[in-house]
Amino acid sequence: MRLIKMSVFRGPALAGLLLAGAAGMLAAAPKADLWERWLAHDPAGTERVDHQPWDRFLKSYVVADHPSGIHKVRYAAVSPPDRRLLQEYLDSLQSVAVSRLNRAEQQAYWINLYNALTVELILDHYPVASITRINPTRALLTRGPWDAKLLRIEDTEVSLNDVEHRILRPIWRDPRVHYAVNCASLGCPNLQPEAYTAGNTERLLERGAREYVNHPRGARLERGRLVVSSIYNWFQEDFDGSLQGVLRHLATYAEPALLEALRGQERRISYDYDWALNEP
Repeated sequence: MRLIKMSVFRGPALAGLLLAGAAGMLAAAPKADLWERWLAHDPAGTERVDHQPWDRFLKSYVVADHPSGIHKVRYAAVSPPDRRLLQEYLDSLQSVAVSRLNRAEQQAYWINLYNALTVELILDHYPVASITRINPTRALLTRGPWDAKLLRIEDTEVSLNDVEHRILRPIWRDPRVHYAVNCASLGCPNLQPEAYTAGNTERLLERGAREYVNHPRGARLERGRLVVSSIYNWFQEDFDGSLQGVLRHLATYAEPALLEALRGQERRISYDYDWALNEP
């Protein structure tokens, strides 16, 4: 499998520093910065990428009916054969001529690639309390694996941050991408129990948005204050670049009780995020 092997810090003092600083880590989150190299596509392209191995993995190991309302992953239960299949799937994605795909196929490709690689990283270091403890470069001030060039696609080295912030966000300009890519954390939007495809992406984006916005980790009223996910702070530029834009977005998906809370707010808002691993 063509992945750079990771290192994980397990020292208690450093682990505490990483977790305590995780919120601050993304206080200045990456901006959407277009990587023009990945604009190439074939509008008339008919090639389809096979995501069935990933779909089977998700159906086997994602607990979508957990009482917490958060989809959790049974990392400890992944069998050696399924681990190999996941690695082979990632290898197959790296052999795809992405530039020859149409836009819908590309979007599903990048989302599945991001999520499958994230799961592989967790499995490669399991047990681990948080993805923030995985340090590919061994650099002391580096938190998480997001900047490491882990894959080679069309002879180009690519990182998780490249996929999210230089490809998905700037090309599609859809804030719902934040409900699609999963960072293996409790605070993150749900990892869906099925692979994205050109045909189901819109449905899954809408499902992910509604699940997250209406779950307490997305938005909740607490002692008269509206507490929302730090995602809406880190990536406010994707929600019309303002707090008002964030509130309008939340209102679009909010169920009646949350919608009433949003309407009654005096804009007293705080942010929250849980980086603990999303396992049962």
